[in-house]
Amino acid sequence: MVRTPSYAGGASRFAKFPSADARVPLSVVIPTLDEAEQIGSAVSQLRWADEVIVVDGGSRDDTVAIAETAGARVLVVTGETIAAQRNAGIAAARNDWVLSLDADERVDATLVSELIRVLSAGQARHSVYRIRFRNVYLGRELRHGPWGHDWHVRLFPRERRYLSCRVHERLESAENVGTLAGTITHRSYRDLTHHVTKIMRYSRWAADDLRSRGRRATLGDITVRPAWRFARDYVVMSGWRDGVPGFIAAATSAFAVFLKYALLLTDARSSRA
Repeated sequence: MVRTPSYAGGASRFAKFPSADARVPLSVVIPTLDEAEQIGSAVSQLRWADEVIVVDGGSRDDTVAIAETAGARVLVVTGETIAAQRNAGIAAARNDWVLSLDADERVDATLVSELIRVLSAGQARHSVYRIRFRNVYLGRELRHGPWGHDWHVRLFPRERRYLSCRVHERLESAENVGTLAGTITHRSYRDLTHHVTKIMRYSRWAADDLRSRGRRATLGDITVRPAWRFARDYVVMSGWRDGVPGFIAAATSAFAVFLKYALLLTDARSSRA
């Protein structure tokens, strides 16, 4: 279900932004669910963009009101995946190019300058563009392990769509991928409790995704896979160089793998009982 909530002020909410001529001809799409603590700063930091669309999944806090006050156009899409929320925002975009962000992500000045250059007339030479992420975890930027080598395609034409899945949604495959200068800083977890809480939710969704594709779990999945994940992140990819946060990041990643396959295994056994 998609609806556009009415709000006082209409287009005047964008008065806080610079003049239209000074803004980047770009639509920024942000999916949300109970992001009242950070959506205001997320939207405010995007004053340089021509359009900011927040696609809310049915927040029970003040996410929608705060986003509107900050200057975003808000759509409410309930009962859908994050990928579906993103796609709804992309479909509603008024600009030819879309930047996909989350409420806990911030672009740097170098990236904004690069976006201006690439989106100038005739300068978009690639079909989509990838951007490097700087992941801050437990107060420290992780420069090693998988989080220290984190790239995602986030700039693309509005004709593109995300593939439908519950977790780790990704844009449909594309050739001729360009690379942008600048970075996106990502602070995905407030603390360890917040991280573990999200692991519980996303592991449930990931198990459901695997089951929908006919995947079954074995004892090897809940023993070998988590052990390899930790070894890969901490040893092979040098996560140990990030100190205690690096160790905890590798351990929680291994736990997430264990929980996903444990849920898949126990659910299958319960259904046969």
